[in-house]
Amino acid sequence: MVARLLSLIAFVALAMTASVSTAEEVVLGLSKDKISINTNFDGSEILIFGAIKREELIPDGPPVQVIVTIAGPSLPITVRRKEKKLGIWVNTDAVDVDEAPSFYAVLSSGPLRDVLKEVEDLRYRVSVPRAIRSVGAPQNIDNSAVFTEALIRIRENSEIYQLREGSVVIEEQTLFRTSVRLPAALTEGDYATRIFLTRGGDVVSSYATTIDVQKVGMERWLFELSRQQPLLYGLMSLAIAIAAGWGAAAVFKLFRA
Repeated sequence: MVARLLSLIAFVALAMTASVSTAEEVVLGLSKDKISINTNFDGSEILIFGAIKREELIPDGPPVQVIVTIAGPSLPITVRRKEKKLGIWVNTDAVDVDEAPSFYAVLSSGPLRDVLKEVEDLRYRVSVPRAIRSVGAPQNIDNSAVFTEALIRIRENSEIYQLREGSVVIEEQTLFRTSVRLPAALTEGDYATRIFLTRGGDVVSSYATTIDVQKVGMERWLFELSRQQPLLYGLMSLAIAIAAGWGAAAVFKLFRA
């Protein structure tokens, strides 16, 4: 009898969760889902737009909010601390970050702390610090968090990491749009794009897709050559450097004459 009652309670809870999760759904559009990197590539701007699909009227209570995240391929990275010794800057301590997105952007319809609760941020790993995975640090490092903070600060200054609060425009609680600028120095791979609908800081629906970033033309040929035939790539690079140096010297000698 107790087992039946527990099963019934679990079924009812599952049904309620399903009804809530499907009450509002995201219908998404991207201006482009593929980006080609060539020798003239200087970045790309992507328009993200969509609608909120509902089976019923707009629910009462807090207005719907939208959060968009775009994450490039995650890679390990070593963060080093520099100190000045005897007038020379040298590397001292180092911390290995297990996974850090090569690019990460968070766009929201309002201040992130207002549209997303901390527990939901912890669950979905939305904010920039949550997107970085650093398990541990050497025992001789007292405060390893400062290394992650330094990584975030450096990449924010170069716009590799972006937090753009209030950049998502919502119309009539149904349509939304925003745009994001991808820098020229993009890492090749799939860029995970997520959209979250929130009410009162709780995630009520989410949607995920990818943007494909690939090298093409000469960029692709050089990339594959460096991976498949590194010796030939090195010799070719050396020959180009020698030719460039000889050409510069010849031009300089011509001007002197």
